[in-house]
Amino acid sequence: MMKGMVFAERYQLEDFIGQGGMSLVYRAVDIRTGHSVAVKILKSEYNSDKEFLERFQREAQAASLMSHHNIVNLLDVGVEGEFRYLVLEYVKGNTLKDIIRQRGRLNYETAVQVTVRILSALQHAHDNGIIHRDIKPQNVLIHADGHVKVADFGIARMTNAFTISKGDTVIGSVHYSSPEQATGSVVEATSDIYSTGVVLYEMLTGRVPFVGDTPVAVAMQHINDAPPQVLELAPETPPAVVAVLMKALAKSPADRYQTAREMADALTKAKEGIMDPAAAAAAAQLYAAPQKQEEQPVPKPKQQPQNMGKKRLSRKQRKTILATSAMFAIVLAMLVFGIVNVYRSVINSTTAPDVIGRTREEAATYATRNGLNLQEKELNHPSIPAGSVIDQLPQPDTQMSKGDSLLITVSLGPQSNVMPNVLGSQYEEATATLQGLGFVVTGVRTASTEAVGKVLSQTPEQGGSYAVGQSVELIISGGSTTVPDVSAKTLEEATALLLENKLTVSPPQYREVLDEAQVGKVLAQDPAAGTLLVLDAPVALTVGKAAKAFRTEAYVEMPRSDRDRELLAVLVENDVEVEQYRAMYSAGQNGLMVIPVASDYSGVMMCRIYLDGILYTEVEVTLQ
Repeated sequence: MMKGMVFAERYQLEDFIGQGGMSLVYRAVDIRTGHSVAVKILKSEYNSDKEFLERFQREAQAASLMSHHNIVNLLDVGVEGEFRYLVLEYVKGNTLKDIIRQRGRLNYETAVQVTVRILSALQHAHDNGIIHRDIKPQNVLIHADGHVKVADFGIARMTNAFTISKGDTVIGSVHYSSPEQATGSVVEATSDIYSTGVVLYEMLTGRVPFVGDTPVAVAMQHINDAPPQVLELAPETPPAVVAVLMKALAKSPADRYQTAREMADALTKAKEGIMDPAAAAAAAQLYAAPQKQEEQPVPKPKQQPQNMGKKRLSRKQRKTILATSAMFAIVLAMLVFGIVNVYRSVINSTTAPDVIGRTREEAATYATRNGLNLQEKELNHPSIPAGSVIDQLPQPDTQMSKGDSLLITVSLGPQSNVMPNVLGSQYEEATATLQGLGFVVTGVRTASTEAVGKVLSQTPEQGGSYAVGQSVELIISGGSTTVPDVSAKTLEEATALLLENKLTVSPPQYREVLDEAQVGKVLAQDPAAGTLLVLDAPVALTVGKAAKAFRTEAYVEMPRSDRDRELLAVLVENDVEVEQYRAMYSAGQNGLMVIPVASDYSGVMMCRIYLDGILYTEVEVTLQ
């Protein structure tokens, strides 16, 4: 359990939120601002796994390139001991998946509004060269105030700054994967549009379009099958909205909306009942079944008696002969065309070689060997050496024809420049200067007699080389004040004195005391009296409260758990549950647990134990 740990002397972990395949997520408090943030921590077992490290770094890199009101924004990145972490915007609310499970189907107006906001986030990502590749309701957060936030760019692909990992075969969640993801083909922005269509389908109908016993079975349906009719599952949905949805779910990327903005505009119009003709055509094509052609019997020419001379053919007979000849010519042409195509597919076929991570010269050799033309573009990269291939299009092992072009992106190495000097300037001015040069700026306040906001030091220092996109830390003056001694004062007196010294007060912690004289008085303070702090820094106070009159202990035999779970113990007082104990119950832990309980009432009561909000057991206790 990591609750209570402080990262970067700033982010104190408060509550365990949940976990994914590679990370743990905690709600934390930024002790400098008092704001809640989310801290995403790479599980320690993946610290030596190159693929997971690259995914974690890719999420940080993708998030750092974006700033949008519908995207969970990145605030900080760092390493604390053995832990690698991201600090993200904290979204108080539920995932879209939770909401669908709770409500079943959403009304079409709400579904369209949520989808438009997802598309707004995706348009921003696509404009910055980032493809999400894992759009699903679990990665869409709905804030308590209704704001929609797209999260988790852990398997995103950057179209202008690629990873050189050849093991990155993650294709997203199979129920929301596009046909091209399912077949391992090239994934572009239109893949995110398909996945968004699946999310819209689930919001409208309460179910995903394709289900199966295995992931492969679901993937094959994405490739081959049309989804169940929306109007059969949600008949109140306007046909114009259904048409837009079906165009987004087109099997071929070329038949879908080509940008997120285009789909958002079509959805907005469809909500008002305006039908998109192209969308209607796409819907018709998706559900169209091949029509059987009835074979027309070819009339046999009547045999002429042998003893009759040649007779002129009637118009009907001439038409029959011409039709038969034409049919024969068409069949012959189709056979020839088929043979040529087979020849071309066998003789002229090749595959895209894997040249990622190789030199430009090696890539040229491989392309020539496979009968491909090589085209290239160049791009600065902060870590990949100059001359190495960063990415290729199409991806390795893609079927191609000889003579096709293989496009490679070659690294120019890091873009080096001279670090500017911002010492002595105000933080806002320095930040504007550095961000204009492509830096990610982090400001750290420190106690100082210098003017508030003045830059005292910078890392890296001036004059050194830097690469665009790297982080710069600025130490800035936060002013200074001395923490007064507030021990033995009432909470009101202590608060007034701290405010007078330009400090703030954190929510107080209470501790039971037996001495009545200590009730309502400050028992401890942190930081201690005499400490020099920046202006407006928080001070934590511990205040005495009267001990409850009656006490005992609850003895609970706990089960072994395969994951961390939140444990809550409550005492039932007059049919009201009163919290007694709350903590994280660690994975692998089991055995007898002793839980202290206290009450203002005596007698026999029931103590209930909850794990992750679900009642595990209840035991009878006697308070005396």
